[in-house]
Amino acid sequence: MSKGTKYLLVSLPTNIALANDHDEALTAMRSAVGMDNATTVPFKIPEFKIGTLDALVQQADELSKLGSACEGVVGKVGDSLRTILEGDEEKISQSKTVNDKPLDQYLRSFHWNKVKYRADKPLGELISMLQKEVTSIDNDVKNKYNQYNQVKTSLTALQRKQTGNLSNKSLTTVVDPSLIIRDSEYLETHLVAVPNTITKDFIKTYETLCAMIVPRSAVKVDADDEFTLYAVTTFKKTGQEFIHKCRERKWTPRDYKYKEGGREEEQKEVDKVAKDERKVWNEALRLGRTAWGEAVMAWVHVLALRVFVETVLRYGLPLSFVCGLVKTTPKLMKRVRNSLDSSYSYLAGNAFGRDKKGRVQKDDSSTSADMQAAGHTGEGGEYSAYVCYEFEIN
Repeated sequence: MSKGTKYLLVSLPTNIALANDHDEALTAMRSAVGMDNATTVPFKIPEFKIGTLDALVQQADELSKLGSACEGVVGKVGDSLRTILEGDEEKISQSKTVNDKPLDQYLRSFHWNKVKYRADKPLGELISMLQKEVTSIDNDVKNKYNQYNQVKTSLTALQRKQTGNLSNKSLTTVVDPSLIIRDSEYLETHLVAVPNTITKDFIKTYETLCAMIVPRSAVKVDADDEFTLYAVTTFKKTGQEFIHKCRERKWTPRDYKYKEGGREEEQKEVDKVAKDERKVWNEALRLGRTAWGEAVMAWVHVLALRVFVETVLRYGLPLSFVCGLVKTTPKLMKRVRNSLDSSYSYLAGNAFGRDKKGRVQKDDSSTSADMQAAGHTGEGGEYSAYVCYEFEIN
């Protein structure tokens, strides 16, 4: 999927051609767009059941909001894929297909999905169907992505326990059980992680932290690049005071209880969560791929409905129009729009005029405001003499 591509859906009345012919009108549109500026292909839109004028105006507003919702969902699903695939642009691009086709191929060969969205249904019913579908896609992806995040967080926490330093990692594989006093009525063993820079201070002072610390009981258990782990024996009566005093000295007391088979159990838990993470990752990736294609498909069908409704409102009945898909770049889009404005400004009646050099000159803001209130504006709220919708899918 190529980046930096912009699309424009343009609908024009067939009477822009002298013979009022569909194919000639498409040729005229191509000529107006300019071969050097963009490529233009036919975009087929079926004729739908048309209700009252009031209903059409309301549906135009609903479709505008639904189009924004679709764009948002496509973006969110794309972000989820990017996270799952760790920003690998090649894999992300390969995952973004619509009906097993690259995006551009799907758009250029677009046909209304009459099985999924029956064209003989009322417009209101089709809009409601698309709204429910987009909401469902959004919720499904959100739930699966949250599930993946939870499993991944659990795995990361378990792995950190195995790979961290002695102040936070699991001690199951570090501590020799014979160093720990068990089943004593009076004595207990405390494990303390001491920064390597102050171990000398620890050895000199640990016996004086509080009463009832067994003299010379400190035993070095293990060391890494940051901390040294010591085992110290105290009477149970002063154990909590010893822990408190350690924290005051920036020594880290470690909670450890010996458990038979603890090492094997801990590794089994890591293996299980790692397996779960891989399973949910695959599910999230599959869903993300499917959901992105379905969300794009829904968005393009919404755009088709927007073009149809606006065409009826703008050009009236009986319907005789041609719709084209214009593919260009962000840099050339302004030139395309200016060229179309120049060729078809007359469709707007008095809304557009021309200056002394013959260049299209849009009327004052009050005209645009009136047109916007009536629903006759393109993307961005700017009035256009013809029906057009600009979009970009990444």
